[in-house]
Amino acid sequence: MTRCLALMVGLVGSLPAPAAPAELDVHIADARGAPVADAVVTAVPRAGSPAAAGQSRLHVIDQKNETFIPYIEVFRPGDRVIFHNSDTTRHHAYSFAPARQFEFVLAPGESSAPLQLDQVGVIAVGCNIHDQMITYFFVTDAPFVARSGSDGRAHVDLPAGSFDVRVWHPRQRPGSPDNTQTFAAAADSMPADLHYTLSLLPDQRGSPDRERSTY
Repeated sequence: MTRCLALMVGLVGSLPAPAAPAELDVHIADARGAPVADAVVTAVPRAGSPAAAGQSRLHVIDQKNETFIPYIEVFRPGDRVIFHNSDTTRHHAYSFAPARQFEFVLAPGESSAPLQLDQVGVIAVGCNIHDQMITYFFVTDAPFVARSGSDGRAHVDLPAGSFDVRVWHPRQRPGSPDNTQTFAAAADSMPADLHYTLSLLPDQRGSPDRERSTY
């Protein structure tokens, strides 16, 4: 028995270690070279695009200082979202997006009922009272997703294979060329970089509201 156990331990010790994932750093800048925050990076295997697995999550979108927080939120199909009003004025959150249409009028301190998001797509959400308020829901079944930080960088760990890597940002100019790049991930390889330059529209979130309302 002791010899068998020792042999088994020896065999286990001789097995190759699992391959480390390929590390991909995505750098996103605007036309002036400034880093772009809140860009969503998706990586989909070129040999099919399996849906992302996992348990559905509950997200909370706050409304504070007449701003939706966060500006961009990434969802998986089946996730739910709640809107909360932390302001002292009412808010009227709504969307006409094909992926999900809804509206909630929330008094100060109120929260909405959970809203389930089942379809992939981008859902732009505004406030019918405060025009400068906007948030975007990016609902995706891509198996690998990341979002850029204030430094314009997003990090993705990928298994070996070939991937289509795409970058999306809500202020990208209409008609901009497709920004998909192909990346071949090799296990245990050195970290790799992809660079994207986006042509963006001005950020309107800081624009003063036409009619500050206490409605």
